[in-house]
Amino acid sequence: MQSKICELLGIKYPIFQGGMAWIADASLAGAVSEAGGLGIIAGGNAPKDVVQAEIKKIKEITDKPFGVNIMLLSPFAQDIVDLVCEENVPVVTTGAGNPSKYMARFKEHNIKVIPVVPSVALGVRMEKIGADAVVVEGMEAGGHIGKLTTLSMVPQVVDALTIPVIAAGGIGDGRGMAAVLMLGAQAIQVGTRFLVAKECTVHENYKARIIKARDIDTTVTCQHFGHPVRAIKNKLTNEYDRLEKIELRTEVPDLVKFDELGQGALRKAVVDGDVDHGSIMAGQIAGLVKKEETAKEIIDSYIIETKEIMAARCSQWL
Repeated sequence: MQSKICELLGIKYPIFQGGMAWIADASLAGAVSEAGGLGIIAGGNAPKDVVQAEIKKIKEITDKPFGVNIMLLSPFAQDIVDLVCEENVPVVTTGAGNPSKYMARFKEHNIKVIPVVPSVALGVRMEKIGADAVVVEGMEAGGHIGKLTTLSMVPQVVDALTIPVIAAGGIGDGRGMAAVLMLGAQAIQVGTRFLVAKECTVHENYKARIIKARDIDTTVTCQHFGHPVRAIKNKLTNEYDRLEKIELRTEVPDLVKFDELGQGALRKAVVDGDVDHGSIMAGQIAGLVKKEETAKEIIDSYIIETKEIMAARCSQWL
């Protein structure tokens, strides 16, 4: 299962673990990297000392390549950029902004830069500013999402770019991985499946809701106001829907109400285990996730299933 992205990053398998805020810490990222994928520590809105502690931990867990996800709208973004350069982090993925002003600094420290993009236009822009690859994330994914699906977007981005494309969103097993590889992706990024990894430190209530989820159990909040987020349905998502219906009938919607409702919601679910009023971010493939496994078992299952499916299907249709 070698690909251009494996050669570029020095990883064994073309599988990234998503940089999920409050979730992707050194425990999970270290286990993924040690198993042959690319583990990614989430910077989120965390200050420098918190992220630095996670980088120290992952270096104790594995000597294999890992990454840090930098949310560029974070008030600590500049600090985290300084940190990854100081700590010689091999790979940086970016979201929620344009990394162009940091690219020269990243290149000086031989850091591979891989922005997450929701469209062809942004993918083209990232290649022009020097990105080494892009993660193309469809709206099937959990958390903050765009408007295009993975299946439709990946081949269009592949056609428009010369750098490697990593597909994300809706890739729950080897069947999904085989599909996006056939569309031209060089790797996949996985979020929801790793939420129930044994090394993932999210609250057990969160994991239980993922495992119990059906195909129709995710919803998208803030489709008309703010930033759309995909999560498991609960009292919080119901309240978002109620608020959105009210504000759609007003001449001047009060967007502050949406921010107040979501304040600290992810932490409530991840840390406190409040799966009624917390945000249980998860992708549409949650219905495929049936059990807790180690990161290695998850990665191995993707690789084994993908190889078997590609061998069987290719021989069947040729």
